[in-house]
Amino acid sequence: MSLPAAAQPALQGGMHMADAVGRFIDTTGVLLFDWRTPVMWAIAGVVIFLAIRKKYEPLLLLPIGFGCLLANMPGSGMMEPGGFLHTIYGFGVVNELFPLIIFVGVGALTDFGPMLANPKTIVLGAAAQLGIFTSLLGAVALGFDLREAASIGIIGSADGPTTIYTASSLAPHILGPIALAAYSYMALVPIIQPPIMRLLTTPRERATKMEQLREVPRRTRILFPIVVCLFCALLIPAATPLIGMLMFGNLLRESGVVERLARTAQNELINITTMLLSLCVGATMVAKDFLTPQTLGILLLGLAAFAVSTAGGVLFGKLMYWWTGGKVNPLIGAAGVSAVPMAARVVEIEGQRANLDNHLLMHAMGPNVCGVIGSAIAAGVLLALLR
Repeated sequence: MSLPAAAQPALQGGMHMADAVGRFIDTTGVLLFDWRTPVMWAIAGVVIFLAIRKKYEPLLLLPIGFGCLLANMPGSGMMEPGGFLHTIYGFGVVNELFPLIIFVGVGALTDFGPMLANPKTIVLGAAAQLGIFTSLLGAVALGFDLREAASIGIIGSADGPTTIYTASSLAPHILGPIALAAYSYMALVPIIQPPIMRLLTTPRERATKMEQLREVPRRTRILFPIVVCLFCALLIPAATPLIGMLMFGNLLRESGVVERLARTAQNELINITTMLLSLCVGATMVAKDFLTPQTLGILLLGLAAFAVSTAGGVLFGKLMYWWTGGKVNPLIGAAGVSAVPMAARVVEIEGQRANLDNHLLMHAMGPNVCGVIGSAIAAGVLLALLR
């Protein structure tokens, strides 16, 4: 039996409405929701909590946490081709642009004066890269291939941009957990480093006072970034992009004739790039790739890399303490990791705990800024061998 002609338009309209509702339901994230989604939301929440409540590297962890949240919104397509975060990721991370821009800002913020005033601290910055290569071997032993192992080992440099630059070139598929580990351990420097420093030194060594640093001439400060850039380009060409941008930023600072550019590099340029880079790093933490046993292995190996790097710097500091007859406080070796200036501040605090008249901050800044150069050189060596 057919319906009256007057009722047919209403029926067709109802069918169209039902189809539209069905299509709308199909587009919601509810149907794509599985157990991994709330787990990733919880991880993003923890990262955001650490940034806001604990103030652990908030400039980095806050956008990383929110990027992770956005990437794990079912059906949002933020990290799919054409999506907002995918576009930024391709523009600034895949082609390694963002880390290089950040290095311009880091160079403009860095004072190499303490290192130039006491050049022997260069050894401490080099020694603190020990964790990179020991963790590389550990990662290979656990089944990671060489490119993945190198990307994991670079976490020991405690240098976020260098870590991202290396991982995005050698192992982009594990960039998320590597970057999260690097920035998390940078934020936890005041917690991770002091026990290692106390374990490897005696109270007498920690109480050692160091002589006042000499003033570095302006000409030396200007020539330094140029000479380092040329030296690096000749010996380790693969490290030239990182070292070159670092030294360019430093030359802006030390030249004294481009204050506007130096201020831009120190503020707007590095802030905007850090925000976009951190969002992209968080967005790589997609559930299907992040929630794996491999991620746990990366986090543990990254912690080991950071701990070994700290220990390597302190042990070489002890060697220098013995070699100089007690004129070098071995604590400053812990600042050889690239967490500038947080690691140097930790050295200052530990030194004052042993001796209230002990002021090691400027002495620790020498190996601290040298660690930035050392990590870039180590990354260059790994890229030259494995890329």
